[in-house]
Amino acid sequence: MLAGLAEAGIELNDADLVIGTSAGSVVGARLRCDAPIEELYESQLVDASGEQATPFGGTVILRYFLAGISPGGAQRARAWIGRRAARVTGPDRRGVFEALLRGADWPEKRFLVTAVEAETGEAKVFDRDSGVPMIDAVAASCAVPLVWPAVTIDGKHYVDGGLRSPTNADLATDHQQVVVLAPVVQAFRRSQRVATLIARLGADVHAIVVSPDLAAKRAIGRNVLDPANRAAAARAGRKQAHAAAPSIAVVWHSL
Repeated sequence: MLAGLAEAGIELNDADLVIGTSAGSVVGARLRCDAPIEELYESQLVDASGEQATPFGGTVILRYFLAGISPGGAQRARAWIGRRAARVTGPDRRGVFEALLRGADWPEKRFLVTAVEAETGEAKVFDRDSGVPMIDAVAASCAVPLVWPAVTIDGKHYVDGGLRSPTNADLATDHQQVVVLAPVVQAFRRSQRVATLIARLGADVHAIVVSPDLAAKRAIGRNVLDPANRAAAARAGRKQAHAAAPSIAVVWHSL
């Protein structure tokens, strides 16, 4: 999407603020650290035949998404999952993010990374003033509960920021133009979760939410953690960007 929008003259890295949630925290970090968008796109096309898919479905995905849509009891639901996620063991995945981010640390441009404290279900936002290395913050945001181990920061366990919201769009306070790229927002459609978060920003906010079209959803497949679908998903996203660009431009160039 980012590569296709850049081709259409919409440079989202020019934003005053980037909010990264889950895998979006990796994308946001690379974007904010000025990695060339075309280079990032090409990296998604690399042959994935030597990589293995991580199981992500059934009760795992159900419990994960329920935490984000439970009316009135969302924090309790997050804590219920988080406490169990904190007991998941496995190899330290910090090296994965060191390779992805190439040792980069917090950029000068404003960048927020979201996570959830496992034991309490409370939302956590990391930034350059948090005193936490960006790699650790991103690793925490990507720690899919019940799939990968929680990330320990300052003695507390943290899991995926998507457990609170797939977008955390309500953090874009004091901003009047908001573009949300939400790959998994369909799972929250009934709760209108994203629309609710954007509504909190105020009536004068120009906002648009872009989620995968039918072709992109087919390319992504049922398991979002399967690298075999990565190249096809990237191509589909770039193609969709050209169709979505006019609508996004209305918001992006509205002021």
